[in-house]
Amino acid sequence: MATDYIQQLFADRIGGSQFGLKDEIYKFEKIKRAKREAIQANPHIELIDLGVGEPDEMADNRIVQKLAEEARKHENRFYADNGIVEFKQAAASYMEKVFGVSHLNPETEINHVIGSKSALAMLPSAFINPCDLTIMPSPCYPILATHTKYCGGDVVQLPLTEENLFLPRLDTLSDRVLEKAKLLYLNYPNNPTGATATAAFFEEVVRFAKKHELIVVHDAAYSALVFDGEQPLSFLSVPGAKDVGIELHSLSKSFNMTGWRIGFVAGNEKLVKAFATVKDNNDSGQFIAIQKAAAHALAHPEITIQTAEKYSRRHGLLVNALSVCGFRSEKPKGSFFLYTKAPKAVVGGPSFQSAEEFSQYLIRKHLISTVPWDEADPYVRFSVTFQAKGIAEEFRVIQEIENRLRRDVFIF
Repeated sequence: MATDYIQQLFADRIGGSQFGLKDEIYKFEKIKRAKREAIQANPHIELIDLGVGEPDEMADNRIVQKLAEEARKHENRFYADNGIVEFKQAAASYMEKVFGVSHLNPETEINHVIGSKSALAMLPSAFINPCDLTIMPSPCYPILATHTKYCGGDVVQLPLTEENLFLPRLDTLSDRVLEKAKLLYLNYPNNPTGATATAAFFEEVVRFAKKHELIVVHDAAYSALVFDGEQPLSFLSVPGAKDVGIELHSLSKSFNMTGWRIGFVAGNEKLVKAFATVKDNNDSGQFIAIQKAAAHALAHPEITIQTAEKYSRRHGLLVNALSVCGFRSEKPKGSFFLYTKAPKAVVGGPSFQSAEEFSQYLIRKHLISTVPWDEADPYVRFSVTFQAKGIAEEFRVIQEIENRLRRDVFIF
């Protein structure tokens, strides 16, 4: 029998010779399978998807029209490399208008990205050597951690707990960790907890980063999606922040442009230059027509305000419905995520050893899909980006959720 040499050639970072041979099923694949099975078993019942982590609406028609207009232009067909001037200037103006950050040089302190996910994937290549550390909150969006490990580095987790308002306790890091750490990742408003940061917390971060010579990477994908009196807050608005870090902004969530893959990185000139150098060896830039449409979007932040108002309304409805059913839910002040402690059992029904078990129960028993998080404590993430056209339909969906959950008595 011929030797399957291909199986021996996979890189260790993706599993080496064991790649593809393990039966481990990841969380999101388990959710997909459970949804398919629940729909097949109950074809007459609507599945309500509260696990979707992307907007339920299309981009504003003005942005779509701008894309169509620019896509027809002959001069927009070329490679964009590290971005066009028009988009960088629009990003700088947006940062000043929305966040009050007026000290960004669009030529040297801003660079476009093909979505913040790709930016997070590239950043470790600019900074992480073998044995270096990246500090990550837990739970969090994992891309920076994944690529830190790809580069031979390691990751230290900082738990996000309700007791500390889902802000990381920086003072719990040991001297040994801080000696090797290079990157500190933050994300506010936060995925999955929905928590918002304060200027005072960011000021603490700046002092901490300077003391321990850390690079701060703030993922601000949800930064403008705030409500209930909360003002959009940029890490770069804090004095000294630009000395120690960069901030990633994405149009995916704020402007309903998820599939467009456009955003920008802003901040420290040296860090932006290092990122641009790595990026230049990874891609040839986003389609110029998309950049021009995105520049048009950034000039209209009122689009985001309208979207945030919708999410605020839905959050209020969902929190009320969950409270009626026994959940201890608190409306967040930003993002479209509601992070709620998972129950331990159902009276007369099953018990749950983890949030994942409870999430699976919700799908199979009630055809309600959520995302479980067991990294710090057992919580489930509800997203208010469920499909609903208009306020009346939102009320109907939320009422249906309440009706289904009220059939059980949950034990917390």
